[in-house]
Amino acid sequence: MYTKKGFRLGRAKMLSFLDELVAPNGTAVSLYLPRDTDPETSKELLLHTIDPDTTPQDLNELIAGSHTGAVLFWSGPQKCLVVPPFPIQQEHVAGGYHIEPLRSLLSHDYTIALVLVRLGSYSIGVCRGTTLLESKTGTGVVHARHKKGGSSQGRFARHREKQIECFLDRVCTHARARIEPYSRQLDYLVYGGARSTITSLRKRCTFLCSFDDRILRMLLEIPDPRRAVLEQALRDVWSTTVIQWSEDAA
Repeated sequence: MYTKKGFRLGRAKMLSFLDELVAPNGTAVSLYLPRDTDPETSKELLLHTIDPDTTPQDLNELIAGSHTGAVLFWSGPQKCLVVPPFPIQQEHVAGGYHIEPLRSLLSHDYTIALVLVRLGSYSIGVCRGTTLLESKTGTGVVHARHKKGGSSQGRFARHREKQIECFLDRVCTHARARIEPYSRQLDYLVYGGARSTITSLRKRCTFLCSFDDRILRMLLEIPDPRRAVLEQALRDVWSTTVIQWSEDAA
């Protein structure tokens, strides 16, 4: 039986973690699985790579749940699954702890745009690596929903809808001003905030829709966007998930 623990590491700490991996000669294996790897393919690769008797029951499920792929480092004393913040592009199997492809991925200074929005507040940023190059944080007037009935409710709802449209158009304008200068070199776009608000923004903002093929993820569990929230979102974007297994003592 195994004991499992999971944790997240920022860019610098994850690179240090990789450098500290030490595997006994001839007993370790590294398996790189690209994003969107079919679960059956993943299962077959695991069967041919590690001993099925030592495979944790939820390993294939954890790999299938990743939107960026996963890297498995497996040996007797050390067993861990790494879910990187950016997509694994190629399948790869190697003896020993082959960290270089993952280190290269985490060391690359991607250009990333972040668009965080909830009704009434927004924060937009462009970063290269972990350095924030551009940012804009602001607010807009959007009244809360009308809770009373009657004829006034319909008028209030229409007025509120106009407020929302004006707010989203304003966010789109600021997003374009900050992101467009980097559009040719932009690697990824990250959205954060309320899903319904993000959906409405994308319907009204054709500029943002031009990057649909570069959406990395949506950080939905964030508070009202502020500068501090934007900075935390940037750290989250660069965080790597690590899951380790250790054998229970007999």
